[in-house]
Amino acid sequence: MFLTLRFYIAMGIIIVMFSLSYSLPWLFKISWFTLLALIGFILIDFVSLYYKKAIKAQRKCNNRFSNGDENKVVIEIENKYIFPVSIEVIDEIPVVFQRRDVLFKIKIKKAETKDLVYHLKPFKRGAYQFDVIHAYTSSPIGLIQRGYHFKQVETVKVYPSYKQLHQYELMAINNKITDQGIKRIRKIGNNTDFEHIKEYVKGDEYRSMNWKASARRGQLMVNVYQDERSQSIFNVIDKGRVMQQAFEKMTLLDYAINASLVLSYIAMNKDDKVGLITFDKEVNTFLPATKKKTQMQEIQERLYNEKNTFGESDFSNLCIGVNRLVNKRSLFILYTNFINLSSLQRQLPYIIQLAQHHRVLVVFFEDNEMIDQSKETPTDVQGYYTQAMLYKGIQEKHSLVTHLKNHGVLTLLTSPDKLTADVINKYLDIKQRNMLT
Repeated sequence: MFLTLRFYIAMGIIIVMFSLSYSLPWLFKISWFTLLALIGFILIDFVSLYYKKAIKAQRKCNNRFSNGDENKVVIEIENKYIFPVSIEVIDEIPVVFQRRDVLFKIKIKKAETKDLVYHLKPFKRGAYQFDVIHAYTSSPIGLIQRGYHFKQVETVKVYPSYKQLHQYELMAINNKITDQGIKRIRKIGNNTDFEHIKEYVKGDEYRSMNWKASARRGQLMVNVYQDERSQSIFNVIDKGRVMQQAFEKMTLLDYAINASLVLSYIAMNKDDKVGLITFDKEVNTFLPATKKKTQMQEIQERLYNEKNTFGESDFSNLCIGVNRLVNKRSLFILYTNFINLSSLQRQLPYIIQLAQHHRVLVVFFEDNEMIDQSKETPTDVQGYYTQAMLYKGIQEKHSLVTHLKNHGVLTLLTSPDKLTADVINKYLDIKQRNMLT
C-alpha cells in the first residue's frame, strides 16, 4: 500500500486544524471528527482496492527489434473493478536505453481495457531484457494506492535494420537509375547467357555465328545472348577500429551492416546471388553467394553477432581468403573507412590485387561533424587556422576517390545517414551499365 498526495494534503489540513484549536477551542471537536472521517475513508479505500486482484497488465512487442529504427511496444491494461480507477504504469525497459520517462498516468472506466503505446529506438545490436510492469492503482477516493507488479521478464534481440527492407524495395522496383536517362539495352555477343538463334543481319558480330545451325538452315545464323541475370554480389565489411566511429549514436559498423542487409535483399530481388564476408585481422565470416530462400535469414543471423575490434584490419588476409573461397568473378562491396592518404596507401596494393579478379566498390565515409564545423564562421586567428585544417581534411577525403579511380577501383564516398540509399543506387547503376561482368 502506498499513500497518495491527496492523503498528505488531508493530513496537513487536519494538523493545521489541531494547531489552531489551541487558540480556538471550538475547532478541537471538528478536528477530531475530520480525523475520524479520514480514517473511515482510508478503510473504505483499502477494502475497495484489496478485496480482489482486478488489474491485469501485459506487454506486447516483437521478439526482434530493428536496429536504428523505432520499434513499437504496447502495454495492455485491463480494469476489472466495479468502479473507475486511476493508474500509474511504469515499465522496466532494458537499461541500455537509459530512459526514465516510460511512465503513463491514465484513467480507466470499469470493465475497460486500454492500450498504452510507446516506441524504443536501439542503437546497438544484441539481446535486451524487459522486466517488471508496475501498475499503481487508486480508486475515486484517491487516498491510497495499491501496487500491482507483473513479472513479465522477456528478452528481445536487436537485429540489423530489417524495417528498411520494404522501404528500399520500392526503390529497386522503380529503379531510380532510369530517372537519370539510362535505359536497359540488350547486347549481342557480349554476355554469357544464351537466349535464342536468329538470322544473320549486317552488323552482327562474326564470333556469334552458329555454324551448325547455319548448315542445317542453309543460311547464316547467329546466337543471341542476353545480360547475365544471376551474378554474385558480396558485402565485405571491415570490423576494425576505423569502423568504431559513431554518428548519431550508431557506429559506422552498424550503418554498414544495415546497408548490407538491405542491399542483399534488393540484389536477391534482382535475381542476383548474395554472399557475406566480414574481416578484421583475418576473415571471420564467409557466407557463399547463393539465391536460396533461407539466405536472407542466414545473413541476418550472421550480422547479428558481429562486433567491432580494436586492431587494424589486415587486407592481405582478406585477399588470401577471397582467392581461396571465391572462384567466380563477383562484385565486392567493401565497407571500410580511410582517414587520409597514408591510411589508404597501406591497403591500396591489396585492393588493387582484389580488383584484378573481381569488380570492387570501395565504400567509405565523410566526416559530417568536420563538414558542419567547417561551415562555421571563424572569429579569431585560431578559428581561421582550424577552418583551414578542416578544409584540408575534407579535400583529402575527396582526393582518395580520385586515387582509387586511377587504379580502376569503383568508389563511393558518402555520409552514414545516406549510406543505404547511396549504396543501392550505386549497385543499380553498376548493374544497369553491365559493369558486373
